[in-house]
Amino acid sequence: MKAETEITDESAPEAAEPRSNYIVRFYQPGDRAVVRRICADTGFLSNPIDPLFEDRELFADYLTRYYTDIEPESSLVCVVDGEIKGYLMGCRHHRRKAVFDFFHNIRLGVLGAWRYVFRPYNAASRRYVGWVLKQGRRETPVTPQNMPHFHINLLADARNIANSRGLIETFLRYLHENGEKSVYGQMVAFENRRTERMFARYGFRVIGQVEVTKYRGLFPGKVFLLTIVKDLDRNIGLYGLDLRKSVSHVER
Repeated sequence: MKAETEITDESAPEAAEPRSNYIVRFYQPGDRAVVRRICADTGFLSNPIDPLFEDRELFADYLTRYYTDIEPESSLVCVVDGEIKGYLMGCRHHRRKAVFDFFHNIRLGVLGAWRYVFRPYNAASRRYVGWVLKQGRRETPVTPQNMPHFHINLLADARNIANSRGLIETFLRYLHENGEKSVYGQMVAFENRRTERMFARYGFRVIGQVEVTKYRGLFPGKVFLLTIVKDLDRNIGLYGLDLRKSVSHVER
């Protein structure tokens, strides 16, 4: 399973939408249930995960639990017209996450195996589990070591440049304030969107790319997972902006 980071392509239709009445704020414990729901509602190429994997609880647990329960101070939510519509999950403490993942993945593996046999999962979910076990690790591009990372998801009705930018710029400023020098994310690219040229416009460079086969039969085109990296010493903002100045629409 991999998180699907959203960096909106300015050529996409959502880029033309009017600016949202939104705020970005740091995650609070009461946001947990909504964040988990959004994770499942955006898990299949920004659509609900259900056609690919029916176990929304297990899916959300894998992708969000470390960020909400162990390092919540590095996560953000986007609130549009008073309702949480998206989030950015970040991590600065990579060793802490590695230790957590080791034990957490054992727990999820045992729970998933029990449900696989006794629930039982439907055919699509069984294919997905098979992909995780046989191909998931091979279909993961290079991952930088000892570097902060993030992933971001927004519901369809809030997926636009303003909201994406507000989340990412707030996180980049947070990293800079805590002395971090770089950051990476892993995200999906499909339908000729999210090209290297687009990432370069935001100050990111692509350092790895592999095709992800878990969507075959459910999505007509090829899907790739990319690793993107940003050097915060060179530029801590998007579009070359100086984030040492305040970012609007942000609440702590």
